[in-house]
Amino acid sequence: MKKHTIAVLVNDQPGVLQRVSGLFGRRGFNIESITVGTSEEPGLSRMVIVTTGDDNLLEQITKQLYKLIDVIKVTDLSSNPMVGRELALIKVNAEPSARPEILGVVETFRAAVVDIGTSSLMVQAVGDTDKIDAIIELLKPYGIREISRTGVTALTRGNR
Repeated sequence: MKKHTIAVLVNDQPGVLQRVSGLFGRRGFNIESITVGTSEEPGLSRMVIVTTGDDNLLEQITKQLYKLIDVIKVTDLSSNPMVGRELALIKVNAEPSARPEILGVVETFRAAVVDIGTSSLMVQAVGDTDKIDAIIELLKPYGIREISRTGVTALTRGNR
């Protein structure tokens, strides 16, 4: 099983996200993450979907996506060199005595503290999925209160 990152260029219309995610659900394909935003073309949005499966699954997903009327282009980003990033906000227990240790973890990962409460800190981390997973693991002993992750967004490297 291999992780596939797929970019889907779609018409910016109501219901397109539901139709794409519904296609995955009906076919039994799992979506690990999905992000959607405007693209460089007015009237089009780019979806970045991360799923796991073999190359045959990827081929099936691509064929099924092209059957949807609002799908313009499907690209397997993971078949080329790409840059993929995710954003996470992590609210962690942080009594004043534990803050120096937590700040050490934050600095190591080039993350940032974006909010400080009387007994908590909110950390913003940006990076690939493994980096986000690693900082979460290191913050767990302090007591994580909440986590919000964006999912992966990605583009191919270079002039492609």
